[in-house]
Amino acid sequence: MKINCEAKADCCVNKKLTEAYVGLAKFLRIIGDNNRLKILCLLKDEELYVDELSCNLGLAQNLISSHLKILNSFNLLKIRKVGKKNYYHTNREVFKKYNSLLTSFLKNYE
Repeated sequence: MKINCEAKADCCVNKKLTEAYVGLAKFLRIIGDNNRLKILCLLKDEELYVDELSCNLGLAQNLISSHLKILNSFNLLKIRKVGKKNYYHTNREVFKKYNSLLTSFLKNYE
């Protein structure tokens, strides 16, 4: 039986993921953490600061801050500074981008 080493896929070129799908994999790893997912759920419809997130999730402020730093490093958050407080909310444009990419990827398996 002959092995097909010339298979084609939109997500792979020359045995490597395209840049968009590398980004999608990183996105999924970041939101795959339970605490980060909880944070994103709270920030979906409202703007909150660290103390409010800590109170709502029952997590230490330093842990919340650590997760916010990771989420922000991937541009998943928008931050509004008021005095000494940073108010966080989701960056919907980035979520729309990865939602579209993931949806188109999953349609290949329908």
